[in-house]
Amino acid sequence: MAAKQYNAREIEQMLKQVNYPGFSRDIVSFGIVRSIDAEGPQVTIDLEFSTKDEDISKQVSDEVGRVLQLAGVDAVDVNVHHLDPQAQAAGAGAQGQPQVEDLLPTVKHVIAVASGKGGVGKSTVAANLAIALAKLGLTVGLMDADIYGPSVQMLLGLRDDPQPAEGMNKLMPMQAYGVKTMSMGVLVDGDTPLVWRGPMVSSAVEQLMRDVVWGELDVLVLDMPPGTGDIQLTVAQKVRLSGAIIVTTPQELAMIDARKGIAMFQKVEVPVLGLVENMSYFLAPDTGKRYEIFTSGGARREALKQRVPFLGEIPLQPEIREGSDAGKPAAAQEGPLGDVFRTIADRVWKGIDQNVNV
Repeated sequence: MAAKQYNAREIEQMLKQVNYPGFSRDIVSFGIVRSIDAEGPQVTIDLEFSTKDEDISKQVSDEVGRVLQLAGVDAVDVNVHHLDPQAQAAGAGAQGQPQVEDLLPTVKHVIAVASGKGGVGKSTVAANLAIALAKLGLTVGLMDADIYGPSVQMLLGLRDDPQPAEGMNKLMPMQAYGVKTMSMGVLVDGDTPLVWRGPMVSSAVEQLMRDVVWGELDVLVLDMPPGTGDIQLTVAQKVRLSGAIIVTTPQELAMIDARKGIAMFQKVEVPVLGLVENMSYFLAPDTGKRYEIFTSGGARREALKQRVPFLGEIPLQPEIREGSDAGKPAAAQEGPLGDVFRTIADRVWKGIDQNVNV
């Protein structure tokens, strides 16, 4: 029996059955499929990967062959290409950074919001900072680079699926509170754990940068995972960071990890825009009395010691937690808590302006 013959459009539809490893989205939507040549019974497919991890590309190419053969396509030739990006600019940038690839050429400033340890409210700060920057009149994006524990989708109340960009094999960012955003939390099942090794995680971060149509932005805020590992290094190599913000709680145990975060960004020559002290104090709603549950002032003292700016104190208030759980961030609301984030955003933007004009 002769092998079935399909045209390129039919082959493309079949390839939509093949998901990128660890994702719920297919390789066509992710832009992995660069060309399809269907001439008679012979089908040739070119796949292009931004990761150099050959385990990922082999897994995908094997699955492509399996899906097409099940459809009756016997003659399948899958060509795999791995991008070998080179630095696009010669010499050091305005910040004195080493040569890096620029995956976000339409973004003026990229800010990494990081923490040395988990549980300090980094994502809450990142989401509220992005909204507060937008309220300053800036065009702002927010990318959730915390692949293992994405939470931006909950913080901003994102419930729909992202839409593909017409004719581009890319995704359109989602919109919330005047901020363009994308999170791994809207790309995978929220109950599915991502059991990935470092190269796959780094590849996912690169694709969130490369394959989302961010457009012209004044600022893109990156919600980084906690710690000082692969993703932090990947980001420092792939985009020109205008600066990093370290989020910490006041106690000395958290400050130990905050110092590591500062040292890491300084090592890769990324300016530290400052420290934010989260859960700094609690104001009793009935008396207004201030309680320093985890002590207070640790980040201010550390900023002075490290000679980096202190950006502000965020209180430990039920309203922040309730707003985060409901997808209604404090920075989007009028009132004292919103003012706290707007003050921090103003200081961050002034810090960026000072660095650029040094």
